[in-house]
Amino acid sequence: MTSNLKSDFSMDNKPAGESGKVAKLESLLRDLGLEQHYKEKLSLSKVLQIDEKAITDEPPKCKSDLAWYFLKKLMMVNVTARNVKCTSVGDSNCDAASEDIGLNLDHLLDGLTIDDTLNPLDIVTALFLCSDGFVQQEMALKMSMCQFSVPLLLPNCDTKQSTLMLWAMRDIVKKYRPQSLSESKGFIEEQIVLSKIPMISFVRLGECSLSKSEMLNKVLSNSQQYHDTFVHREMECGDSSRRISNGMAEITWYLPCGNKNIDVFNEPVAVANLRGDIVSFETEYSFLCQTSAAVFVFFDNLDLDCRLLTNTQHSEKIFLVGSHQSKDFSLDALKKIATKMGLTNKNVIIKTKQKNDAEFIKGLRETVNNVIENTSVKMAIEQTADVAHELGILVDEDCPECQLGKKNADAITEKIQDTFKYKEEKLPLQGQIWKELTHLEKEEYRLREVGSENLEDYKASLKKKKRQLRKKQNSYDISDAMSCFVSAISSEKEKERRYFLKWLRINLDNLSREKLSDLREQYKKKCENSETKKEIKDIDRQLSSSSLGTEHFFREMGQLYEASVSLPEKHPSQIQLQQLPKLCAELLLDGFPLELVDGDSSNIPLRWVSDVLSQLHQLVHPKNKILVVTVLGVQSTGKSTLLNTMFGVQFAVSSGRCTRGAFMLLIRISEDVKKILNCDFLVIIDTEGLKSPELAQLDDSYEHDNELATLVVGLSDITIINIAMENSTEMKDILQIVVHAFLRMKEVGKKPKCQFVHQNVSDVSAHEKNMRDRKLLLQQLNEMTQAAAKMERKEENKGFTDVMEYCPNTGNWYIPGLWNGNPPMAPVNAGYSEEVYKLKKKIIHILGKCESSANDISEFKEWTESLWNAVKHENFIFSFRNSLVADAYMKLCTEFNKWEWNFKKDMYAWVTNAETTISNFGTVAVPIQNIGELLNHLKTEASIELSKWEKTLLDNLTKYFKQKEGHVYLVEGYKEDFANSAKSLRREIESSVTNQLTAAADIKQGMQEVDRIKKKHTKEIENRVCELIEECRKKKVTMTDQELDREFEEMWNKTVKELRFSEQKLSNIFTSVSYHLRENLKHKGGHARELSQKQLEECGKVPFKYTAEGWIEKLKHNVSKVLNTQSHEKAVQKMADDIIAACQQLVTGKMERKNNYHDTYIQEILHTIDNMLRINQDLKTDIDFEVSLKQHICGKAARQFQKMHEDFLRVNDPYKCLSQNKTKFCADFKDVFNERDQCQKKAEEFTNQCLRPAVEDFVNRSLGPDIIGEMLTTQQFSTRMFFQYSILLDLLSKGNFESYLRYICKYEAYVKTWILDRIEEHFSSYSSTFEFENRHVQSCINSINDAVKKAKTRKGCILKIFVDNICKELGNKLAISQDALSAFMILNNANQEDFAHRLSECVKEMAEDLRQKFTRTTIQMKLNRLHVKPQNELFTKVIGCGKQCPFCSAPCEAGGSHHTEHWTSLHRPEALGAYRWYDTKKLVTNICSSLVISNSSFFCVATNGKWHPHKRYTEIYPDWKIAPDISLQASDYWKHIMAKFNNNFADAFNANPADIPREWTKITQKQAEQSLKVSFSIK
Repeated sequence: MTSNLKSDFSMDNKPAGESGKVAKLESLLRDLGLEQHYKEKLSLSKVLQIDEKAITDEPPKCKSDLAWYFLKKLMMVNVTARNVKCTSVGDSNCDAASEDIGLNLDHLLDGLTIDDTLNPLDIVTALFLCSDGFVQQEMALKMSMCQFSVPLLLPNCDTKQSTLMLWAMRDIVKKYRPQSLSESKGFIEEQIVLSKIPMISFVRLGECSLSKSEMLNKVLSNSQQYHDTFVHREMECGDSSRRISNGMAEITWYLPCGNKNIDVFNEPVAVANLRGDIVSFETEYSFLCQTSAAVFVFFDNLDLDCRLLTNTQHSEKIFLVGSHQSKDFSLDALKKIATKMGLTNKNVIIKTKQKNDAEFIKGLRETVNNVIENTSVKMAIEQTADVAHELGILVDEDCPECQLGKKNADAITEKIQDTFKYKEEKLPLQGQIWKELTHLEKEEYRLREVGSENLEDYKASLKKKKRQLRKKQNSYDISDAMSCFVSAISSEKEKERRYFLKWLRINLDNLSREKLSDLREQYKKKCENSETKKEIKDIDRQLSSSSLGTEHFFREMGQLYEASVSLPEKHPSQIQLQQLPKLCAELLLDGFPLELVDGDSSNIPLRWVSDVLSQLHQLVHPKNKILVVTVLGVQSTGKSTLLNTMFGVQFAVSSGRCTRGAFMLLIRISEDVKKILNCDFLVIIDTEGLKSPELAQLDDSYEHDNELATLVVGLSDITIINIAMENSTEMKDILQIVVHAFLRMKEVGKKPKCQFVHQNVSDVSAHEKNMRDRKLLLQQLNEMTQAAAKMERKEENKGFTDVMEYCPNTGNWYIPGLWNGNPPMAPVNAGYSEEVYKLKKKIIHILGKCESSANDISEFKEWTESLWNAVKHENFIFSFRNSLVADAYMKLCTEFNKWEWNFKKDMYAWVTNAETTISNFGTVAVPIQNIGELLNHLKTEASIELSKWEKTLLDNLTKYFKQKEGHVYLVEGYKEDFANSAKSLRREIESSVTNQLTAAADIKQGMQEVDRIKKKHTKEIENRVCELIEECRKKKVTMTDQELDREFEEMWNKTVKELRFSEQKLSNIFTSVSYHLRENLKHKGGHARELSQKQLEECGKVPFKYTAEGWIEKLKHNVSKVLNTQSHEKAVQKMADDIIAACQQLVTGKMERKNNYHDTYIQEILHTIDNMLRINQDLKTDIDFEVSLKQHICGKAARQFQKMHEDFLRVNDPYKCLSQNKTKFCADFKDVFNERDQCQKKAEEFTNQCLRPAVEDFVNRSLGPDIIGEMLTTQQFSTRMFFQYSILLDLLSKGNFESYLRYICKYEAYVKTWILDRIEEHFSSYSSTFEFENRHVQSCINSINDAVKKAKTRKGCILKIFVDNICKELGNKLAISQDALSAFMILNNANQEDFAHRLSECVKEMAEDLRQKFTRTTIQMKLNRLHVKPQNELFTKVIGCGKQCPFCSAPCEAGGSHHTEHWTSLHRPEALGAYRWYDTKKLVTNICSSLVISNSSFFCVATNGKWHPHKRYTEIYPDWKIAPDISLQASDYWKHIMAKFNNNFADAFNANPADIPREWTKITQKQAEQSLKVSFSIK
């Protein structure tokens, strides 16, 4: 053995005397840009990574590009790979030169100098020297596919030692048919290094005029098909001098196809070709002599002392080939040597003048054929390693890692006798147990076999069976084979792992070829006969059980892991196996594929795959962005070959049964291409073929194909649909499956791209000629779309372009056949490689233009889980739940809620200012003199403001959906809902603003006469007081305060008697309300008008009670031996109570404002009733109910509004207002009489009576929106989903039954209380709100100071005008009481400057006093004073549309107010909706998210009392989407609560306790909390 020898060398340590050759090698590697890879070998991940060179068409510009150009082409099996030449400046200018008409013969003789080109063999040698064993293997395989010769002995011009490339050729598998099998149509398929076939070697002695390699190519090519297997001097760059490749022995194989008319040789033969003169490479020559059946020595001149020929022990193998035409040819020398060697005429072949090339080749071919037929020397390449060792030739397989890998692989495979038994004994977990587990998993989701058993009991029994099967799996010890496998892949050395897995695959493939060839032939024959489906099924089963590959070991590893996960934490097995996902993730990074879908059981071991992907995510983080390319197509249409050619990868390609399931592998993206694709890896998914029509009845294949297609289309960013042969019979079947998958993706928010590939189309004009066929394809796609849409109940999709973007002209690729000629000797078609390369560039281009950003690996994992869980359901679209979609939706809701709140907040502020302007009308400096004009002006301004905000919302929405981050494309289906919500919000706010402005203006208008009277009376009093002062002063005596009081009292009484106080007209609010009620009902028909004649004064005095009559009552008693639903009567009563509560809240809000009544108030109430009735229209009621409800609400409201109206008139009575100021007038009278300084007093009075109430009112108007804004920043109010999660989590932590009962039975009331509690809790410390209050107070103080400064600038005005100016400046911000201001103005003789100074001091004191007051006021007191009630606004936001699940009453969580589909994250047991069994009165444990996938039925008022399948619930409730639970544990929350409070709920609902499944009682509080997180996608 020579395993201790090293083939590598260091360029720094040149052996003595070898500097020239080292310089040659070093120089060449430097020219090729490979010098660094001589030590650090090129790896597959480096070679296969997608870089700029891989996707650009630029030819090599310099020598350093040549090796990469060759590699790029070779990896895509392009037969032009060896045509490598730099494009010089001369080349690029050749067109320009050719246009020169002048004669320049010197220019024509100018050619490339020897330094400008490199011989392809040097490039091949350099690449093999600079590559690791796996790249060498890949290169050898691809070269063999191109029918290039492959290095057998690789020279090293440093050490003068060659290496036998045994490992490099291990992967080459050839299939051929010798003459002996031509009748039976059988074939031989084997690893070429194991094939015992004769080898014929061709060598050169000295110089030779004949081109040995060219002659060889002609010998191996038949008359129809010539191919340059060996590089020769007449090829492009073949005449360039070889710098490092002399001494290389290349090998190729001629393999017959069994057709005498085509085959050159009837039996297989290996052909070796040694480069260079054998004199210089004696060892290599000796190796060939010992291993070959014949050695053909090409020569021109034979040296008489040629010991290489005469001293050989193998002279009988030697054939001399010379050219008589050569000037150096010597017949005498030939005779002497031939005689000395004992050769006959058969061993000497001479090309004479009389023989042309064709005759010469024919003779040479006959000689070779004769050798093949008669030789007994047949040595497999593997056996030649012994000869190599004897001669001191290195063998690439001798490296320790390779030997250790082989040893470990052999330890596993050498024990395999019977594959089926071996799998049962050594890989027991993936057999029948796994198939049973698969069946149970799917049954958990589909519930097809539930029968009459209780649904939840049946689900519990399935869980139990699963646990038992996992227990059975855990009862098996890890087999010695699996221990060895896990141990080998656990090696810390990446090389060892790679060698082991490759050896294992090679060994298993060899075994499979031996064991399965007969079965595969049977399978093929039976497939041709569609009558024998049962036999096909049997053979298919035998193939499945008898096949064994590395995927079976990984599958067993996955099952070992999944079984261990079911064990308790810290169990030794779980600890022992927890590193397995990381091992597999590391292998994925090394380039090994991961089995996503187990093809034998049609299932994904989700926990295993998820944990592997999680580990992969951690290993590459933060470089974890991926894009996914998938291929789908009919069986045996070259899908794997297409991917292998496109990306240079190596998905398994073999005869007989092809890929099973789906496999994924990673390809790295280089830094330059990352900028284009914005991802770090490309994930390639290869899939099992979708079954052809004749096999469609096997194994529920359509369902299986649909599952597979849906999964991979859902995972991919682009899907390649592979169709072999245009317009083939399989096309319709695959199209139906694929279109179904695309439709499903569109409906769940994913938009994968697709490209159709038509293979085996050879005509260059195929794309143009097939325009008609493309139209036919689109027509078929449209038909399939309509069929799929009907099946999925999504009939709005009329054509394929409704489902996805597709252009027939750019979405179809026509690719010629793979082989150029007849295999096995046909090379890969250059047209195939080129077209596949164009497709690859197109795919990269499409991915680069993707609207959405790449997923990271953890998101890919999420998609895998959610897609597969949904696939397991029968109704994919309604079952699909994905946390990424939920996360994207939650982000959209959060953003929209922010925009919506900014809109509302801005409009709150605008309306506050507008109302203040109306309130101050008459004092505010506005040019408008008429209140009606002011109202119209404000309405116009409001409309402009609303339009601006509506546009902002819609623009924000458009901008949001244009971004690439955040997976917004997943929720694009909701864009219209949110746009409608924005428009609806504008309409709602516009209606509210208009009502508020109209009411404020009308009330102000109504008060104008009263205000005029008040002013007149105040003025009269002021005049009388002035007169009294004059009278008293005339007396010229000092008067005491008592005397002044008497004088004032006398004057007051006399004046009041003289003033006319006309009593204000009291309105009858009932009359107004009755009118508006009749107007509201007049479109409801004559019966409604009759009912509405009832006196409103009598309505609303007693609580509203609904009683059902007629058919509803009959229906209620028509139930027997089935579950009795919550009574219709109870549901309608609850709705009525909710409407009454909502209207009462409106009335209370109006009364708290202490304004006068306005008709818009009752209109708003009637609008609210109509709106809530519309929302609940599925609760069927009659007109009697609507009229009586409206009468009840309007009657009660009218009573309250009547009182409010009377209170308002009483407060604003002119006499009362005048009397209130009597004491103040008296005090002012005495001050003026006594000529006291009034500055301080009047400053205080103005501050306390006019400014302070206005500032407090401003704070109360502004604080509400502040509190709402603050609460909306907390996560629990960010979206409806998070709100529900928060409230349910709070309930769980309290563990209080009464709270649960209130939440379930009085949901809205409970939510309102809960929100109020959260507000009080959040603002429990005074500092929370104080910051807002202080800000608003400071804002007011600043405005007041500014107003005072401005008023001061107007010189020479009296105090009254000075104060008026201040009020006008503040008129848009502070609503200053007109009464207080009028009273303040009376008898005011204060000095303006002093007053201004004192006022500033008073304002400062007022601010401090208010701050002190705010710190003493509790949050409860503050909330009572607010104009905008935060609890009400937050309730409106979180309650949303107010809809509840028709089965379990769980509230809708959809975002936006105008969504078209209602849904909730978490459904409850129906017992919590008061459902009970009719005969036993026991509460029902069924959960609607399970019922909708079962075969059970329901009936209710909406079904007119008829039974209706739960699966088709959308026919009754079309607005609801009740998806199955996001996971089988999602509903654990309510199961836990139901089990805990079973007896309490039974008492509350007057029923018997439910039969709780045992599984429910085991659910802990922690598990319930975890299930909440899963349901609401909380991370």
